[in-house]
Amino acid sequence: MANRFEVLRQIIGAGATSRQQITAATGLSAATVSTLVAQLLELGLLTEVGFQDSGGGRPRGLVAVNPVGGILVGVDVAETYVHAEAFDPALTVLATAEARLNPVENRPEQVIGHIVAGIRSALDAARQPPRPLLGVGVSVPGLLDPAGGVSIFAPNWNWHDVPLRSMLDAVLGMPFYLDSPLRASVVAELWFGAGRGHDDIAVLTLGTGVGAGLAFGGSLYRGASNTAGEWGHTRLVLDGRECRCGARGCVEAYVGAPGIMAQLRMQDPASPMLHPDDQTATIEALAAGVESGDPIARAVVAETARYLGVAVADLVNLVNPEVVVLTSWVAARLGPALLGAVRAEAGRYALRRPLAATEIVLGRISGNTVSLGAATLALAGVLAGVGTPAGAGGASGDHR
Repeated sequence: MANRFEVLRQIIGAGATSRQQITAATGLSAATVSTLVAQLLELGLLTEVGFQDSGGGRPRGLVAVNPVGGILVGVDVAETYVHAEAFDPALTVLATAEARLNPVENRPEQVIGHIVAGIRSALDAARQPPRPLLGVGVSVPGLLDPAGGVSIFAPNWNWHDVPLRSMLDAVLGMPFYLDSPLRASVVAELWFGAGRGHDDIAVLTLGTGVGAGLAFGGSLYRGASNTAGEWGHTRLVLDGRECRCGARGCVEAYVGAPGIMAQLRMQDPASPMLHPDDQTATIEALAAGVESGDPIARAVVAETARYLGVAVADLVNLVNPEVVVLTSWVAARLGPALLGAVRAEAGRYALRRPLAATEIVLGRISGNTVSLGAATLALAGVLAGVGTPAGAGGASGDHR
């Protein structure tokens, strides 16, 4: 499966390309590339698009991704919204649907209702011309078992062992691939964003929750129990603020949206920027305040950057990545104001040698990174399932 995935990835990146060019780019044998291209043509994911002059020899046949070869859906389920997107096999967005998620709407059946509505809406908008559904990737926060399709623990909703995939399948009867926003984000950045061309990256999701998606050697790193990347629950301040996980002093308690709101409350309990029941509105107001020069907003962001910079330095020392990418909705809104101070703070605390090898950047994907990554994971599941029933297994961990 990994080789099929790599061949398709090369074609998505290069556009129309020859088998000889794929062989050179991947390092696979010509015979292997020929076999894999034939499989992808049979699946309808590729199409023959003409010939290329070979400089005197026989013209080389060109292949490209078939834009009508199917639909993939990626769903980003967060604490405050459900965002669904339909993609073609080249992972170009065809349609988008989004709904706000009220924090009190946290029972599994309520969240699933929003997921189902989003998938249906995106598919309805994307099915002209008609094309088959290949798979649906759904990203949900918390600890997951992708192979079993189970949400093991989602602290934000107090979920324990929720059989999400079977519940979704009972309503829609589609091939679902379940994973976390950490895994989805790192795959998207590896394929299309700031991680492209790098092997060792850390993608830090900054939203209501906080975590680190990791890739080593160009491949997604899951850990022994698929729980790698819980950087947001490493200790930043001994006996510090209480975190949603029940511990104190976690990174998330200082740089996640609720932690930033707590910092604003400490600076000015009566601040008009503070919307106690609306994280999104508070972060938007802070961003606007920074842009207009509001001293309270700037102080809050500076303190957030101080904590984030220390936590990034710890990560740099521990895993020595080539790139650290700040992504998700808080990073998208506050990232430009945070980035310089985070780099400076990391420079104070990280060891010189690993820091010199690391770039700290903002995510470069213009759309929803998690939805794109979830659809990519679904595509991996489709390719892993060639020769097996649709949806028979979870997506592979190899996304080189």
